[in-house]
Amino acid sequence: MTTVYAREDFLGADDYIDIVRKSGLNRPIEDRGRVERMLAHANLIVTARQDSRLVGFARSLTDFCFCCYLSDLAVDKACQGQGIGRRLIDETRAQAGGPMTTTLLLSAPTAMTFYQGIKMPHADNCFLYRREQ
Repeated sequence: MTTVYAREDFLGADDYIDIVRKSGLNRPIEDRGRVERMLAHANLIVTARQDSRLVGFARSLTDFCFCCYLSDLAVDKACQGQGIGRRLIDETRAQAGGPMTTTLLLSAPTAMTFYQGIKMPHADNCFLYRREQ
């Protein structure tokens, strides 16, 4: 099956919630208002579609020339193992400014093996304040 990748200016809350649920990604999908704010303020969304059906997405915040925070990477479990996640990362990097832009992703503990498997570089110099809610 052919997968079409594209930058989209809008991703609806229903589509986001559906793929997050189907992917197993831990996001606050029970709080629709929060999801809508997350989507409204993201400025880079790359999607993967098969027969026009959304099967994955990458949601990021970027300045398109120096830094990109890839906040959400989600692929429907039924479509995992097809290289979609890796391609969404590659497309995000290209859209965010290519080699001049640092792309940062904070992995959930359960997804570490995926990022290690695609040989995504690992950083030891990250500091963060964790969400309290």
